[in-house]
Amino acid sequence: MSRIGKKPIPVPSGVTASIEGQLIKAKGPKGELSYIVNDEVLVKLEDNIVSVTPRDQSKDARSKWGMSHSMIRNIFCGVKDGFEKKLEISGVGYRAALQGKNIQLSLGFSHDVVYKVPSDVSVAVPKPTEIVVSGIDKQKVGQIAAEIRGYRGPEPYKGKGIKYVDESLVRKEGKKK
Repeated sequence: MSRIGKKPIPVPSGVTASIEGQLIKAKGPKGELSYIVNDEVLVKLEDNIVSVTPRDQSKDARSKWGMSHSMIRNIFCGVKDGFEKKLEISGVGYRAALQGKNIQLSLGFSHDVVYKVPSDVSVAVPKPTEIVVSGIDKQKVGQIAAEIRGYRGPEPYKGKGIKYVDESLVRKEGKKK
């Protein structure tokens, strides 16, 4: 039994939801998203409450039950409030700058890295050492933040590189003299 899947999903105020077969659509103040639910899962909308149940008790249906619940909940949160990931750059000479729709990253390479940001996600650089990725789709926001972090992940000795703001690093001890 999925503990997450058993809980009903209330549709937040300001968000309209509709179900057409296996397609669930949500429209809110930030935009509109849709999600195609797997055929193994049954979705119902009654009185602004979405309930997710497996069609049968097979292992495959039960495994997709909780995931479908989480995806629908993320759609509702995204169109209402949106999602945001903050990245922090640390290191001497490491910085970021916004050039139109692209981010130029100086990360200690012989060249600057230019990352082209997709149109449905917005990126802000409030400080040269801080990047804020925001949008309505949680998966895309997380993917773009991970791609930016992947250019120069934090190293374990001095912590130089790009890391999430809430990420904790396990620092290693350097060479002993």
